[in-house]
Amino acid sequence: MRYIPSSPAERKKLLQVLGLDSSERLFDSIPAAYRLKRPLNLPPPQAEADLVAHMRELSRRNLDPYESAVFLGGGAYRHFIPAVVDHLISRAEFYSSYTPYQPEFSQGTLQGIFEFQTLICQLTGLEVANASLYDGASALAEGILLAHRAKRRSRVVVAGGIHPEYVRVARTLTSRLDIEMITPPLGSDGSASLDTIDSILTSQTAALVIQQPNFLGRVEDVEILAEAAHRVGALCVVVVNEAVSLGLLRAPGSLGADVVLGEAQSLGVPLSFGGPYLGFMAVRSEYVRELPGRLVGQAKDSQGRVGYVLTLATREQHIRRERATSNICTNEGLCMLAATLFMATLGKQGMRELALQNHSRAEYAKAALARIPGCRIPHPGPTFNEFVLELPKEASAVHRKLLARGTVAGLPLGRFFPERKKDLLICVTEVNSRSQIDRLVKEMEEVL
Repeated sequence: MRYIPSSPAERKKLLQVLGLDSSERLFDSIPAAYRLKRPLNLPPPQAEADLVAHMRELSRRNLDPYESAVFLGGGAYRHFIPAVVDHLISRAEFYSSYTPYQPEFSQGTLQGIFEFQTLICQLTGLEVANASLYDGASALAEGILLAHRAKRRSRVVVAGGIHPEYVRVARTLTSRLDIEMITPPLGSDGSASLDTIDSILTSQTAALVIQQPNFLGRVEDVEILAEAAHRVGALCVVVVNEAVSLGLLRAPGSLGADVVLGEAQSLGVPLSFGGPYLGFMAVRSEYVRELPGRLVGQAKDSQGRVGYVLTLATREQHIRRERATSNICTNEGLCMLAATLFMATLGKQGMRELALQNHSRAEYAKAALARIPGCRIPHPGPTFNEFVLELPKEASAVHRKLLARGTVAGLPLGRFFPERKKDLLICVTEVNSRSQIDRLVKEMEEVL
């Protein structure tokens, strides 16, 4: 509903029922120093028709993502979503459902989770996946906690190529525990330095965490880094920001990864101004009891009929609190279903074709932008659909000028790395046409 009215008399009656003499008493639990003492900075009330017209006028200032040349990535990716995905998740039984407290009664919900787990296992090359997590950043924290429990060690080496915001979230969620996070810098080629990491790994290391592809777009050598982790008895944890890359790159599980986790937003979940997102986690079967959240399994009843059951639920609401692996209280059910439908609609060949389109268009853009005088690719190694472009001027100033022309020319990296003020992280997906890429190159030349 747009508007739920309550008259002064109704509000007074509500306060009487609550035993309060004013609505301000509702906020007694908030310290006075943190309460707003002035009215909100809003214009005076308007008639509904006038307000709708005003909001439409404001909306016209937004760039049309289908007409504009948008090359943003950095953990949030634009991909085409088949109409069947939105159609099916909009059915009332999915759209309005909540976590089933009698789970076996909700066979459709459980089947959807089971299918998601199966598809994530196929993408990651591991044996077990859970029923999804909040988002990629909190999934990283959960992966670190899993390694801490499984190995009973306190040190975690987090390679420098992991999304800086993921690292901040992980530090926050592990800050009260006996966990030491060490973050060695990237090598000069923009990828994790084996020599540096090898010198840091010790018998007290619980896990080596790497991102594939890393935050700068470089494809990491997961196999050789996993071997380094295993030499000291540590787990190899791989973070995946861009799940579409798993349609082309070798599955991390087949390269030695013990845990693969990350963000599945690019699998059928729209950007939606920053959320909701969809975390995932898959592990080798020996670590199944360390998984956070829920795990759905397939079984048969006494008559041989297939059914779906809640096999493991390791949160404190289901088992004794001291035995819980996490306090995560839900999976991102609707987003999980969207990702399941997206992957099932495309199939194995479709996922590979989608990934190939991303890679080929990004390579075309990379080559064209590198030919602009003064521009260069500082890390020329293999990438998927993102890469760093070094400019002859400060990237944020160039970015603003291109934005004024209706082109979003990537992500200025000075926001995360002060030493990279001239660098842009550019992402190209299947929704970026060749004409948009050519427009980016032309406008970049003119602005520079």
